[in-house]
Amino acid sequence: MSLKQFDARFIAFARRWYSPASRVALFVIFFGFGFLKLVGLSPADALAEKLVGKTVGLTYFHELFILLALIECIIGILFLIPRATRVVILLMFIHMLIVCSPLVLIPDAVWQVPFVPNLEGQYIIKNIALVALALGLVAHTPPLKAKK
Repeated sequence: MSLKQFDARFIAFARRWYSPASRVALFVIFFGFGFLKLVGLSPADALAEKLVGKTVGLTYFHELFILLALIECIIGILFLIPRATRVVILLMFIHMLIVCSPLVLIPDAVWQVPFVPNLEGQYIIKNIALVALALGLVAHTPPLKAKK
């Protein structure tokens, strides 16, 4: 097999498996992290508590944290359903606004010094890759058909 043939086959393979692999990866990340929150094993608990304390107050922290966990699990499940792409992208966008907000709202919790994130900051910044992966799925979503 020549390099050109290998290249063509590998690209065809990647095109065929991009969407299913991306959907499974996004499911594993969103459902997995949501599940960890639900069972009280998430390393993000302290950061979430700081964010809620800074924004809406800690009165309903537990309920809001469980709601966030459930939404993450739902996002994960919806990524497995190609017909739900438009809905899940909207949910993910809202979710990303919330979970990335510590970068601005509680900078002392996520930055060692400006532009040098601590571990929590790195945990948040990796969401850029998730957004790019989700945008790739949107790019492979057929447009809505116009009604006659």
